[in-house]
Amino acid sequence: MSGGGLLVAGTTSDAGKSVVTAGICRWLVRQGVKVAPFKAQNMSLNSFVTREGAEIGRAQAMQAQACRVEPTALMNPVLLKPGGERSSQVVLMGRPVGEMSARGYHGGRQERLLGTVLDCLERLRSEYDAVICEGAGSPAEINLRRTDIVNMGVARNAGLPVLVVGDIDRGGVFASFFGTVALLSPQDQELVAGFLVNKFRGDVSLLEPGLEMLHGLTGRRTYGVLPFRHGLGIDEEDGLRVSLRGAVRESAVAAPAGEEVLRVAVCAVPLMSNFTDVDALAAEPGVVVRFVDRPDELAEADLVVVPGTRGTVKALRWLRERGLADALVRRAAEGRPLLGVCGGFQLLGERIEDDVESRAGRVDGLGVLPVRVRFAREKTLARPVGEALGERVEGYEIHHGVAEVLGGEAFLDGCRVGGTWGTHWHGALESDGFRRAFLRAVADRAGRRFVPAPGTSFAALREEQLDRLGDLIEQHADTDALWRLIESGAPRGLPFIPPGAPA
Repeated sequence: MSGGGLLVAGTTSDAGKSVVTAGICRWLVRQGVKVAPFKAQNMSLNSFVTREGAEIGRAQAMQAQACRVEPTALMNPVLLKPGGERSSQVVLMGRPVGEMSARGYHGGRQERLLGTVLDCLERLRSEYDAVICEGAGSPAEINLRRTDIVNMGVARNAGLPVLVVGDIDRGGVFASFFGTVALLSPQDQELVAGFLVNKFRGDVSLLEPGLEMLHGLTGRRTYGVLPFRHGLGIDEEDGLRVSLRGAVRESAVAAPAGEEVLRVAVCAVPLMSNFTDVDALAAEPGVVVRFVDRPDELAEADLVVVPGTRGTVKALRWLRERGLADALVRRAAEGRPLLGVCGGFQLLGERIEDDVESRAGRVDGLGVLPVRVRFAREKTLARPVGEALGERVEGYEIHHGVAEVLGGEAFLDGCRVGGTWGTHWHGALESDGFRRAFLRAVADRAGRRFVPAPGTSFAALREEQLDRLGDLIEQHADTDALWRLIESGAPRGLPFIPPGAPA
């Protein structure tokens, strides 16, 4: 027998679907419900490697943590990783299956994946009491409805009730709710149970007349009004929206454990991937993290991080065009702290041979690390465990580049020369002991009287964040009505709102 289910859709991208889904998951698991997350198709450069070696979106890994279960490829069967304006790498069941243009994907490939998506969802529903699904973008993208496998396409085929989330902080939420329903076909509208208002500031009583009018216009109720809370967007899908950084900065304004702060500048390279790596740095009291794109912004930093990227050669060109490359080379020559992660590690090397990602052939790197990189067609997906700076380290690897390390001091799978460290390992800084040892080494080289706080636990901070999301749902949503939706589906007899989807 299949478990219950719910699809969390949004009026727009970034309406809060990921965090609302995680909040519902954490609320349910605290009630003793065995629950799993699901997103049929995700477009993101922030990804994660499961224990079985499958690549999925980091948002679904975060939601799995909210459910207190191990993430698997079933939870995100299709992942699209943009490689430019018009093409993406298609990752199916955790493995890359090729590059495809948007036209090619929506022109037929996407529809053929619907069977895989529904099989994954059904397997989860057979194993869990409830599966909370996340949509993508808006369900009212009428130009894409025919090939949709992530919003109403999966809801219709799986018989899932749909909750539409709207970000009231952007304005126009009533029009967005009404318009979203009114642009769906009668069959799709039957599954849209109601709405959830996100990021509300002020007195809810002032909003209630509008919610009553919306109910009168659509026949659909509002299941909750979530107040605006800073720093709740953990493990965002894309972009430079703050994730755990936001909450930590606001909660950790207290003085650092030592006499001085430590300033970290992260180069905002194109196609930046897994920028969540630096969240663990910002979790430390007294560490200030900023994303930068000008050479002068590197000058005052105690540590510069060159993060991962889906386009190593493109990022290298961007760094040179903006004058950042020269600043990084000078910094390395002066022995000032510099960390390259994954693509950032690759471009710090001597040479890159890329006939896979950019197809640029042989390209000179920045030459600050004795490393040569050759791009392989097979992607490395791994969950390594090792030791560095006398501390145990866990991480994960997602890369096509194979590094040949020709010198320097061993550092994880990469190397260190002077004040420059390079590694393919994402997530290494989440290991508390290693992070503190690394920051002590950085502070020593930078001449800063900074001392890492002894008790900071990144895992505990993340759990606190997830509990805050669960609290939001529990305190500000009609949880009894939500559970009825999950268990029994959308209410019967919901009215059709014209004009409906175009023929």
